Amino acid sequence: MKLTTNVKVGVALVALFVVLLTVLLYTNRSPAAEPGGAGASATPVWTEEIRTLTTAADDKVQLVEFLDFECESCRALYPVIERVRAEYAGRIDLGLRYFPIPSHTNSHLAARVVEAAARQGRLEPMYRRMYDTQAQWGESSRSQEAVFRQFAQELELDMARFDRDVNDPAVAARVDRDFDAGLALGVQGTPTLFLNGVELPAMPSYEELRARIDAALAQ
Repeated sequence: MKLTTNVKVGVALVALFVVLLTVLLYTNRSPAAEPGGAGASATPVWTEEIRTLTTAADDKVQLVEFLDFECESCRALYPVIERVRAEYAGRIDLGLRYFPIPSHTNSHLAARVVEAAARQGRLEPMYRRMYDTQAQWGESSRSQEAVFRQFAQELELDMARFDRDVNDPAVAARVDRDFDAGLALGVQGTPTLFLNGVELPAMPSYEELRARIDAALAQ
C-alpha cells in the first residue's frame, strides 16, 4: 500500500518529535545519575576530620573501620587491626570512624570520651583502653561515666578540658557525623571496614586483610 503525501509528512513529523524528545531527555538528565559523574553525591569514606592510627605520605591505601567501642565483634577484630597497624605503619592510612549502636547504652559516651582524648593528643591510648577493658564496662545498662573519667585520669588528661569536651554538643555532633556517614554508606553494623572506599567482607582474618592491603599497595 502506497502512503499518501499527508501520511508521509505525518510519519516524518512523529519521527522528528521522537528524536527531539530523546535528545531533550538526555541533555537534561541529572549528572547525579551518572556513576562517578560530576554531580555524584556519594558520601566519602575518608574525610579531613577522620581520626587516624597511622598514616602514609602517598595516601595510596586507606583502610577505615566504622566501630563501636561497646561492640564485642569490634573487640574481637581489635587484635587484627593492631597487627595491621604494626605491620603497615607509615605505609597505609588507617582511620577510625565512630558508629555507636543506639541499643548500646554507653557506646555514644565511649565515642565522645575517645574523641575528647583525641583532642588532647591521646587518641591511641584511650582507643586501646576502651577495648582492653570492654569486659569491665561493656553491655552495662548503667552509665559508665565514672569509669571513663578514671581512664582519663590514668592517662593524665586535663580533666577540666576533658569534662567540657565530653559534654560539648560539638563533640556529640562530631560523633553523629560519622554515624550518619556510615548510614549513608550502607553500614548496617560494626565492625565495618572499607579499603580505598570499597566495603570489605565482615570480620576478615589477618591473612585476608593483609592480602587485600598488599594487592592495593601493588597497584
